[in-house]
Amino acid sequence: MVFYFTGTGNSFHAAKVIAQAQGEQLVSISKEFDKGDTSFAYTLKEKELLGFVYPVYAWGPPKMVRDFIGRLNVTGAQPYAFSVCTCGDEEGNTTHVLQKELDQKGIKLNSAFTLQMPNNYILSFDVDPKELETKKLQNAEVKLDEINAVLTKRESGVFQLIQGKMPALKTGIVNPLFNRFAMSTKKFYATDQCTRCGLCEKICPAHTIKVNEKPVWGEACTQCLACINRCPACAIQYGEGTIHRSRYVHPDLANTSK
Repeated sequence: MVFYFTGTGNSFHAAKVIAQAQGEQLVSISKEFDKGDTSFAYTLKEKELLGFVYPVYAWGPPKMVRDFIGRLNVTGAQPYAFSVCTCGDEEGNTTHVLQKELDQKGIKLNSAFTLQMPNNYILSFDVDPKELETKKLQNAEVKLDEINAVLTKRESGVFQLIQGKMPALKTGIVNPLFNRFAMSTKKFYATDQCTRCGLCEKICPAHTIKVNEKPVWGEACTQCLACINRCPACAIQYGEGTIHRSRYVHPDLANTSK
């Protein structure tokens, strides 16, 4: 099984490539939450993979991913567990956080990888220039081939991480502050360019958006930025900082409602 969480498609693409190459089932974490279960129980077959593919949010795993692992109940064969975190530049100690969550569930993390992909956090900065975006996407395909080679052989102890400078500081201090103070939806709004297509409501993993005359945001938010980046009319903004910034969606998710 390959579990994934995605906002703008980077992690979805990586998870899909891995699942297809390994012959594994691809499972959306946000859709598992939609089932309303209080725990997530899965029985694994012999030699089945247990993978987690997710983006890095402020040098840590998304809260929904951590909550999912906290409710995880895996039985059956001992899994070969791996993780792939996608990010624009570096992950800090993101993998270490996920590893501790898995340790608490009695699951050993056998391998882990940082996968650099195009930036999408346009609340703080613009997307990558087109040339850099293309280069990152091309390099990611090469890296995914390398990751699949490791997974096929079930190699243990392979940790190919891009942690950057001062990872403990970034993950230990900045990430908790992000989770506590940066989840507000108050600055989201839709301009008159909104066509009321309803895509933002459909793809929001927190189901916090309701489209009436225009989209209206509730309080829940994961900061995945799917709504703002994937709006086909570029009608969604966050304060004034995003007005002149571009949008990014991975080609796998462009023009889809997945």
